[in-house]
Amino acid sequence: MKLGYASMNTPADVRPDRLARALEERGYDSLFVGEHSHIPTSRRTPYPAGGELPDSYLRMMDPFVSLTLAASATTTLTIGTGVALPLERDLLALAKTVATLDVLSSGRLEFGVGVGWNAEELANHRPDISWAMRYRALEECTEALRRLWIDAESEHHGKYFDFDSSWSFPKPHRKPHPPVLCGTAGRLGSRHAARWADGWMPTDIGLGPIEGGMLDKKVRLFREAAEQASRPHLPITMVAFGNPTLATLAHYRDLGIERVVLGTSRADWDDPSTTMAFIDHYAALIPDLA
Repeated sequence: MKLGYASMNTPADVRPDRLARALEERGYDSLFVGEHSHIPTSRRTPYPAGGELPDSYLRMMDPFVSLTLAASATTTLTIGTGVALPLERDLLALAKTVATLDVLSSGRLEFGVGVGWNAEELANHRPDISWAMRYRALEECTEALRRLWIDAESEHHGKYFDFDSSWSFPKPHRKPHPPVLCGTAGRLGSRHAARWADGWMPTDIGLGPIEGGMLDKKVRLFREAAEQASRPHLPITMVAFGNPTLATLAHYRDLGIERVVLGTSRADWDDPSTTMAFIDHYAALIPDLA
């Protein structure tokens, strides 16, 4: 099992280029960064991890700019969005941004996508997409993106996205396109991932505790859904919150999970004085989890 790291990606944290080099040197597989375009001050949607929303969420930098810097400082490290929020971006511009980053990184990009957890954030961008229909809109969005990346000329006329026959370049370095990882949980989200994504990227807190078998059950249900969709062996990237123990990580490995991304919602997530100590601690576990 491979280990990746999730950066909070704020100006306070270790710069993306320095962080990426450190991860590559220590044997990490990947660096992922998330996305929030803004945080509406109404704060109606509860923070998924509980309690008050950490102030660092207000200060997140653009994921694609930061990942470009990370890619320029490394040669083998996978870079990824964990997750991007495509429904909050212009579709045609996003297709170009993702393809450009994949070209500049020589095909090292993994495109994690999700619908987010902040209903009012999505509403500011797309008031036409109801919260209840966000998964269907995401599926349509990713299908339109794939056509822009693959086809010499493409057009799309759907419920949520619409554009006439167009040329869209550059095409991604990786063929047919960077892997699209669906960062959704819950029964509906995992079924969407099984049906149209190139991999699943759930959070461990979204799946439930190991104790009692809830997490294991949801992993099994995802794999069954993928089998039913004639898409077996879809890889799983688990996003682990906090500071998982070696026993927890070994459990994920024994479940057949291909990658665990560490760091999300740990204490002082964007404090550079703790970041390097955190990645050093888990780097020592990489040989035990291979």
